[in-house]
Amino acid sequence: MSVKKLKVNSDNEGRRIDNYLLSIYKSVPKSKIYKIIRKGEVRVNSSRVKAHYKLCLNDLIRIPPNLDTQESKNNIIEAKHINNYVSDILYEDTNYLILNKNKGISVHAGTKNIIGLIDLVRNKFGENIDLCHRLDKDTTGCIVFAKNKKSVKHFNEALKNQSVTKTYNAILVGNLKNNIKIDKPIYKDDPEKIKNSLSKFKIVKTSDNFTFVEVQIFSGRTHQIRIHASSINHPVLFDDKYGDQTINKSLTNLSNTKIALHSKSIIFNDLNSNLIEVNAELPPNFVYMIDELI
Repeated sequence: MSVKKLKVNSDNEGRRIDNYLLSIYKSVPKSKIYKIIRKGEVRVNSSRVKAHYKLCLNDLIRIPPNLDTQESKNNIIEAKHINNYVSDILYEDTNYLILNKNKGISVHAGTKNIIGLIDLVRNKFGENIDLCHRLDKDTTGCIVFAKNKKSVKHFNEALKNQSVTKTYNAILVGNLKNNIKIDKPIYKDDPEKIKNSLSKFKIVKTSDNFTFVEVQIFSGRTHQIRIHASSINHPVLFDDKYGDQTINKSLTNLSNTKIALHSKSIIFNDLNSNLIEVNAELPPNFVYMIDELI
């Protein structure tokens, strides 16, 4: 593998070299990043620098060939993965990219999956791409990426201000009698880290045993819809963590189906206050579940 050189653009001007490298090579341990800087293997304009060096516009950064870089992941990324997971583009401009995510892929790589959706998107659109929010592995639909740091920051601020409107579709276990608003705090493992969260469940179609709903969330907590649905004893169908496992296992005709949760639409204003509104149609397997159960 040859030496790689990165040229600093205006989006990264003024950033510390250590933070810049850590943001690019997320899979590389921090200790390794600091070690190669300390040993002088990373050079800026052919000179050694300290970890606190602040980048200037058009600086040329030398990356050593032995670094476990994004290229090492790219070598195992096959074209079929790109076609399967990065081909359905719902929206694109100079700042944002919105995909219709398929089931079966995590947004980040992990111990069980060496490639994440972010790796595939960067492979196709460039290393400056960043994820704006997350979807679970088998949740489908709208997912937003930013093409520069300013756009990531803008989106994150919009999330904090609850000015991003995210709407989902879900199939719930049981017959939900009425539309319901759930305003319950969520915490994962630490009750001290409680986060307020609000979800509105609107009935679209019902049967005796299942309810097809539209869910609007006003915050973006981890597993928010799944936790809220479970808290009212109407868990999301095929949720393997918070769901009704007895009912999930009983639906043998749908045994290969994943969680019935889909990111239907997302609405927000861009950096110039232009409205971005994107919708993703239900995938065929979701439509099949509705036809079979409701």
